[in-house]
Amino acid sequence: MARGYNVAVVGATGAVGKEMLKVLEQRNFPVRNLRALASERSEGKMLKFAGESLKVERLTTSSFEGIEIALFSAGASVSREFSPIAAKRGAVVVDNSKAFRMDKNTPLVVPEVNPHALRSHKGIIANPNCSTIQLVVAINPIHQRVKVKKLVVSTYQAVSGTGKEAIRELTEQSKQLLSRQKITKKVYPHQIAFNLLPHIGDFLPNGYTEEEMKLVNETRKIMEDESIAITATCVRVPVFNSHSEAVTLETEEKISVEEVRKILSRAPGVIVEDSPGQEIYPLPIKAAGRDEVFVGRIREDLSSPNGINMWIVADNLRKGAALNAVQIAELLIEQALL
Repeated sequence: MARGYNVAVVGATGAVGKEMLKVLEQRNFPVRNLRALASERSEGKMLKFAGESLKVERLTTSSFEGIEIALFSAGASVSREFSPIAAKRGAVVVDNSKAFRMDKNTPLVVPEVNPHALRSHKGIIANPNCSTIQLVVAINPIHQRVKVKKLVVSTYQAVSGTGKEAIRELTEQSKQLLSRQKITKKVYPHQIAFNLLPHIGDFLPNGYTEEEMKLVNETRKIMEDESIAITATCVRVPVFNSHSEAVTLETEEKISVEEVRKILSRAPGVIVEDSPGQEIYPLPIKAAGRDEVFVGRIREDLSSPNGINMWIVADNLRKGAALNAVQIAELLIEQALL
């Protein structure tokens, strides 16, 4: 019989934390004991796991005694403070924040792309940004066949990527608009309902946002190729769940649309939905709740002899966060790296 593991979920009451608990249960992860950790204001709340009630504990420096795997999704400041403590106590941390992603000593892992990177972990493993994960799952199989030289990415990112308060804000603003009431804003600087915001993360001196540069830098690190030219525009859209991306890639040598479809149809974690004549293409509402990355609208880029355009959609709370973290934990067990 497979042994069970002592697991902690940090940020257990947040949107991603709750999804982590759901994914652990759905994938029958070998949990012996589970500790749900959160801030003081969530202490004592009750969550459900595997048909039983789970009491939320306040995160402290002593929360990781006996813990073997710690899944973090509580923000970068919490991760910077508590991840090293958890690792020092013997846990392997899978961190969903930006805190360690670009640290040269911390592997940044998408299991379908670079599982070998786990072997170099020193107690902390970084989970990539949601928009990066679905991009590399779809792009890397092509890169392995014919080198990708350039990527142009425009994202259409759901409000769940910001968290529970953003979901509530979109809901309330939609009600307010439809009932002709005054719009209230708390989470976003502008109205999000029936609107688009080309602004995710702080603006940087180069004119790009933090989110856009995450996509650039993380993609290169995961695909282990600093030579790929990448530019991105990240947009928040009034969709509750699932991120979408319009991607143009340029390859070193020409590759046909048919071969791209064939490569992606065999790629792990990818489903090709590409019959535009039958109105079949990836949609956020259909990707929600699914584990796979969906790819469609695959076609030649008319502006480049070696260009391919595609449309990529995935559930940002699952593959873009919780599922990827749990898959990393599964690989740690499989590769005996705990």
